[in-house]
Amino acid sequence: MSDIIKLPAEAKEIIKHKRTGKVYKTKEEFDAEVKDPNIDTTQDDFGQDLEIKVTRVSMDALTKK
Repeated sequence: MSDIIKLPAEAKEIIKHKRTGKVYKTKEEFDAEVKDPNIDTTQDDFGQDLEIKVTRVSMDALTKK
């Protein structure tokens, strides 16, 4: 397994409302909206995506020598 090349990457969690598309800063912000009786948001409206950004790498860096 030592021949596996690790690439630098960043992961970003995206919390959003499935019906409206509203993006929340945190899961806690979404949960607060669920608890608010004046808003019709439910737990079923919870959506979560993971965005991965990988650093651009040349083919030379991926070639094992």
